[in-house]
Amino acid sequence: MPLIRTKHDRVIGGVCGGIARWLGWDPSVVRVTYALVSFFSAAFPGIFVYIILWIVIPEDVY
Repeated sequence: MPLIRTKHDRVIGGVCGGIARWLGWDPSVVRVTYALVSFFSAAFPGIFVYIILWIVIPEDVY
């Protein structure tokens, strides 16, 4: 399955939902993990990476 941003499992941009679907994980686990990693890395890099992924990962067309 390709890495795509999901339309149905999104909170902001669908990045974490798309990564969760790609990995076969629960989206909540990916969101909490991403938030914790972002928090412990001074938050700004996490937000910057999320915006880049939002731009780079194509959106689900279905």
